[in-house]
Amino acid sequence: MQAMNPPNRAARIEAAIRGAFAPTEVIVQDDSALHAGHAGARPGGETHYTLRIVAPGFAGQSRVTRSRAVHEALAAEFVTGLHALSLKLLTPEEAARG
Repeated sequence: MQAMNPPNRAARIEAAIRGAFAPTEVIVQDDSALHAGHAGARPGGETHYTLRIVAPGFAGQSRVTRSRAVHEALAAEFVTGLHALSLKLLTPEEAARG
């Protein structure tokens, strides 16, 4: 039996991130309402998100490498209407420093 796909984009984003990075923290914030009328915005929203991800696997990776990995993990969402991400990608040590 296949696992059910979460119904909203925020839940799917969180599931994809948890599956790809085994993070200690994931915060998914839908900022779509702030971008209404802008490029990429859709009437139903779910197009613009801010993500905070804390994952041990980010250790030793540049910001660009981390960002590329997140975009790759969310490739299916970009195909179905995700337009933009604002990313805060940290190791647990970086998060502890603030």
